Order: sequence, then C-alpha cells, then structure tokens
Amino acid sequence: MPLQRIVVFGTTGSGKSTLAKRLGEHLSLPYFEMDALHWNPGWVPTPELEFRAKVEKATKGPRWVTEGNYSAIRDILLSQADTAIWLDYPFPLVFARLLRRTLSRVIDRKPVCNGNYETWRQMFSRNSILLWAFKSHWRKKRHYPGLWARYPRLTVLRFTSPGELEAWLWGLGARAAASR
Repeated sequence: MPLQRIVVFGTTGSGKSTLAKRLGEHLSLPYFEMDALHWNPGWVPTPELEFRAKVEKATKGPRWVTEGNYSAIRDILLSQADTAIWLDYPFPLVFARLLRRTLSRVIDRKPVCNGNYETWRQMFSRNSILLWAFKSHWRKKRHYPGLWARYPRLTVLRFTSPGELEAWLWGLGARAAASR
C-alpha cells in the first residue's frame, strides 16, 4: 500500500486532524491542515477559488497528508490521493469527543487556526460546531461510499472504532521497524 498521499475523512469531531498529524509524523509526510487554508483571522472563509488554488499548490508534492471534509476541494484531494482513511465512528463517541474538545478550547482559549478561537457564543449559536455535528453526521456517513466509487484507484481504509484504528497504526509501526 503506497501511503504517500493520504486524505483522512470523517464527521466533525471524529479525529481527522489528530490522525493526519500522527500519520505525518509516523510516515514522515508533510502535513497541511485544511482549516488553516480555509479560515482566515476572524473566522473569515477563504474565497473558494483562492481556497482551491491553495489546495492545488499543497497537493503538488509527491507526499502529503491532510483532512478532506471540505466539499469545495474534495475533487482535488481525491484525484491526487492514493489513500483515503475513513473514521466511521458512532455518533455518541464522536459527539462526546467534539464536546470535550470544544469545551477545552473555549475554557483554555486554545487557538484553533490563524488566530481564531472558539467561544461560548459560537458554541451556542446557529453556527455552533456541535449543531453542525448533529446536522451533518448521518448525511456524511451516507455520502462517503458513493464518493469512493468515483475514484476507483483510491485505496479506502475504513475504521469503525478507535481500537481498530490503533491496531492498524501499531501494524504500520511494526512493518516500518521490520523494514529497517
């Protein structure tokens, strides 16, 4: 399995960015964060054409890892990627993780990207990431299988639990150590 150009998919809060960073470190792949390319200071989104240009530039290299939930650039990522990793976790797990992460970011004032912070106001607004999770979780689960079908050369790895993912990652480490 090549694992040279990897896109991590999953619903909001599933751990896409965390996994992509881990894979980048583990496989010595350059990691670029989609939120950092999409969100400017003040939570202002990058215009779509500019966003697409940034992603095209980032995916020109022969090796990279990122997350892939933005529909505006998904075609670019999937046409360049050799592997899609789908974190297909149950909603209660994902929501609990998202709630914990959001609360931590709000309370500790941890920056998200480009100087942006999550706030109590956002958390309880129409634009709440928690509300977005409710709105999008099941739709994305239904959408992804059809998406993979449009890219037949893509290797898709689906994980339905964190334990299943950790076992796979452990196996990657063991194979890397054996090849040294």
